[in-house]
Amino acid sequence: MTDKETNYGADLIVDSLINHHVDYIFGIPGAKIDRVFDTLEDKGPELIVARHEQNATFMAQGIGRLTGQPGVVLATSGPGISNLATGLVTATAEGDPVLAIGGQVKRGDLLKRAHQSMDNVAMLKPITKYAAEVHDPDTLSENIANAYRIAKSGKPGASFLSIPQDVTDSPVKVKAIKPLTDPKLGSASVSDINYLAQAIKNAVLPVLLLGNGASDEKVTASIRRLLGSVKLPVVETFQGAGIVSRELEEDTFFGRVGLFRNQPGDMLLKRSDLVIAVGYDPIEYEARNWNAEVSARVIVIDVEPAEISHYFQPERELIGDIADTLDLLLPAVNGYLLPEGSKEYLVGLRQNTSEDLKFDRQAAAGKLHPLDLIEVLQEQTKDDMTVTVDVGSHYIWMARYFKSYEARHLLFSNGMQTLGVALPWAISASLLRPNTKVISISGDGGFLFSAQELETAVRLNLPIVHLIWNDGRYNMVEFQEEMKYGRSSGVDFGPVDFVQYAASFGAKGYRVDSKESFAEILAKALDEAQQGPVLIDIPVDYQDNIKLGETILPDEFY
Repeated sequence: MTDKETNYGADLIVDSLINHHVDYIFGIPGAKIDRVFDTLEDKGPELIVARHEQNATFMAQGIGRLTGQPGVVLATSGPGISNLATGLVTATAEGDPVLAIGGQVKRGDLLKRAHQSMDNVAMLKPITKYAAEVHDPDTLSENIANAYRIAKSGKPGASFLSIPQDVTDSPVKVKAIKPLTDPKLGSASVSDINYLAQAIKNAVLPVLLLGNGASDEKVTASIRRLLGSVKLPVVETFQGAGIVSRELEEDTFFGRVGLFRNQPGDMLLKRSDLVIAVGYDPIEYEARNWNAEVSARVIVIDVEPAEISHYFQPERELIGDIADTLDLLLPAVNGYLLPEGSKEYLVGLRQNTSEDLKFDRQAAAGKLHPLDLIEVLQEQTKDDMTVTVDVGSHYIWMARYFKSYEARHLLFSNGMQTLGVALPWAISASLLRPNTKVISISGDGGFLFSAQELETAVRLNLPIVHLIWNDGRYNMVEFQEEMKYGRSSGVDFGPVDFVQYAASFGAKGYRVDSKESFAEILAKALDEAQQGPVLIDIPVDYQDNIKLGETILPDEFY
């Protein structure tokens, strides 16, 4: 029997997570980390047992993206650690804070060919912000505090701690580090803010380019205050979706950029004589795509210095708390009005936006055109709902045409374009936003990368409606291969009865065959999701993908 009077390394780990106000831990148990799982039976964050470590990491990433605080994933040694890799590289690339804790063989076995022995840190260090192995049980709490802080500081990403089994099993003499106050960045300097204010006043067509770092709740509020007073045109990246509110859309919003060329956002960036990049990361949409002539005048507002390239050479960087910087900028530019010529240009550009790439929406019998599907989805999605989007042809259509009016309520994997993220992210969103419904979207190929987590969603009775855009192929690859080579290869797979699949997990499943039946079933599913997950199989006709694909930048092909 366990001596409850003795505190072990596992207690120190759990107590540290309690002190960091961690609400959920996602993971799969194993012998090298099982004392931590045993400890979680008595205290600590709620344990969400996943069906695969990669998906558990996606769930932790979802927590990080939605809250700005690291999501926590817990895995055992060997393949438990290696299965974390895809989720961790996605989190680091896309700016989502995650703390991964992994089991390891006993310290005496580290240099042996022992069962599940491998160099955990060497494997995960290149894809995380911080990776270390803890060999002294009494230093567990301080290592967790530092890893947690590193994950969410600056440009957020993943931290990883490897902990040998005998470290978690060892008695400890110290207590967990108390909750810490986050260090507060000040605003950018007054001289830098005044410099930007003067640059805006002198500009003919200043544009805000809003990236992932601008989607933080506090920053979004500051941007909306600024736009409420000074009607500057705005372009969002995919991860900046929803920063511009419904009320500000008509006066300020000119689309999202990423993947596409010659759309209004790109045209506006090219025409602008001052691009103000707020929380922008080049991985979201590389500057060579919107500044090919290296002619843009760029000023950056961010929490840390920019990554400089030939195509991204900011003349000034306002480094500090983004929201505070914007709040100080507002009175300095209040009253600025765009010149009449610029206003006229924007009116014409908005017409291009509304008339952008019209399709005849013809679809084969029993299938839906992507725009018909999006139209129904848009009509039934409320602003407070969260929509998570996997990678595939549906991702291209959704990113371009689906509108969102709340930041971090429309989620894309843009940096890594990782298959399988939608359902795990939806699980995280449902846990954090329990009073709203969540819609997750995947293709039939990407769905099976993480479809086993449907059982997790059923077990937790989460109000998720999952839409499968079904065409029987890896279509995002297929149509791009056809554009490049005149044929496709390696994209076909066999059919799956997704309705029966859903039923086998205890979820409800439906299949639709028209725009009208989809509208009816989606409304029904959103109502039924109160009792647990619902899946809708939607046969889709992608015949217009080639036409849409002609606007994709060649370098951005998936």
